[in-house]
Amino acid sequence: MSAGKESRIRTHARLRENVTSWLIMVPGLLLMLFFVWEPLFESVRMSLYKTRNVELVRFIGLDNFVSVVSKDDFMQALVNTFSYTFWSLLLGFGLPVLLAILINETTRGKGLFRTAVYLPNMLPGLAVIILWSAFFSGGKSGVLNILIGRLGIPPQSYLTRSEWVIPIIILIATWKGAGATALIYMAGMAGISPELYEAAAIDGATVRQRVFHILLPAVRKLAGTLLILQIISVFQIMYEPMVLTKGGPDNASLSLMQLMWQYAFGGSMNYGKASAVAVIVTLILLVMTAIYSFFNRRESDWE
Repeated sequence: MSAGKESRIRTHARLRENVTSWLIMVPGLLLMLFFVWEPLFESVRMSLYKTRNVELVRFIGLDNFVSVVSKDDFMQALVNTFSYTFWSLLLGFGLPVLLAILINETTRGKGLFRTAVYLPNMLPGLAVIILWSAFFSGGKSGVLNILIGRLGIPPQSYLTRSEWVIPIIILIATWKGAGATALIYMAGMAGISPELYEAAAIDGATVRQRVFHILLPAVRKLAGTLLILQIISVFQIMYEPMVLTKGGPDNASLSLMQLMWQYAFGGSMNYGKASAVAVIVTLILLVMTAIYSFFNRRESDWE
């Protein structure tokens, strides 16, 4: 067989593989185009128009953005959203890693502990908020007030104090989601070669040494990915403050996504301004993701 004929056969084979691959991806690409990209571009377009409900009335450029940003409630919501992010990283980023390490170092009952930490994630979000609202209720019937009352401490109003409300909301979100993230870390730890543990055991390594020299380095890149995903998720927090505090007290727990909901469904039905808030959130997350990618790429280059 000539070299030219072999080359044509290989070319046709690669072409068939490429066509097959594209045919497999086409349904997913069409679904993404319809459910992700089309709404995204429509939201950007709507943010540039004066709207009547979902109808585009007149092109007004950046007026929606100027109007939204100039309001006091936007700046309050922006500060609150960054505060949510800060408290989420402070309270919720290290806890899944700790849970994963503790379960990974457990010799018996790992399956039971995995199930136990994941159970809160299986509960409906609204049910979780109602459950915790009863726990933090400011009246004498509040569960936490009953507990501290036995210690002689007078009842407290937790959800009406501006300095407490955001940490409490993040505590609730962490309780619900930490177990699922811990399972992801455990999956990453499962890929560690057993030979490393054997070598560490031979060298007499303690649990602390195994954690800091084997476990944590193995999940470092995974932790970086989960970090940016957590920031994106917390930046879109909405139903927790909406149900628990309605954004109060005095907008102390108002988030950007809740502000967007208020513009769209809170009475004014101003979808143009709601879309402007959504676009602003998207731009902030894109900038934060780009910064993370930049430093992650530099770190990879140094390695």
